[in-house]
Amino acid sequence: MLGHERSITQIKYNREGDLLFSVAKDTVANAWYSVNGERLGTYNGHTGAVWCVDCDWDTKNVLTGSADNSCRLWDCETGKQLALLNTNSAVRTCGFDFSGNIIMFSTDKQMEILKKAKEHTKQINDIQTSVDLTMFISASKDNTAKLFDSTSLDHIKTFKTERPVNSAAISPIMDHVVMGGGQEAMEVTTTSTRIGKFEARFFHAAYEEEFGRVKGHFGPINCVAFHPDGKSYSSGGEDGYVRIHYFDPQYFDFELEA
Repeated sequence: MLGHERSITQIKYNREGDLLFSVAKDTVANAWYSVNGERLGTYNGHTGAVWCVDCDWDTKNVLTGSADNSCRLWDCETGKQLALLNTNSAVRTCGFDFSGNIIMFSTDKQMEILKKAKEHTKQINDIQTSVDLTMFISASKDNTAKLFDSTSLDHIKTFKTERPVNSAAISPIMDHVVMGGGQEAMEVTTTSTRIGKFEARFFHAAYEEEFGRVKGHFGPINCVAFHPDGKSYSSGGEDGYVRIHYFDPQYFDFELEA
């Protein structure tokens, strides 16, 4: 699905998984039907790159954060802007609480640190939680993704690749993680973008072993997300495309040899 003129920055499913939201550096937020990739509509108003998106529990409202120093609340169905929060710097992450009555967002200006863990040697590009919020996975420029305990910040597992990891997600039903990445855009030569060779990579969460790759994007993968039912996943790329992938039946029977 080509719904953006510039690289994708984040993709997010709603709780049921029937909708997929995508944001990009082109100022537009899109909503898609995940079952067939048809575009439901767009949320227009930002004047800079949109870095983040979230949807509330009952899919009434959508929240976006942008480099235009604003966080915006939208009516999911109509695309109407409901609220505009101006900030002092770019909004990098945003989200709803479970009730949908409270929003959160982070900007480039930091708050005071309560607890920290330093396990990566280079910049962290993405953090995503497990479905029960007990763990999270971080994706880093140091060519690894790492699994942590959410409460203690204890480092549990490491997944190693040969390229920077831009995004990583934890399956809601299997002991699997999916990772996407590649070289930075400025380092990608025209010869390396042939025939969608940029791959999403699957690792076993317990054994830290890679067991599968999915090709397709014509540039680095910037974001990955599992469908809430675990039967499909999506990826968003530097190429402006969002790709929805359904797993074959044998994927669910796959067992890694210990």
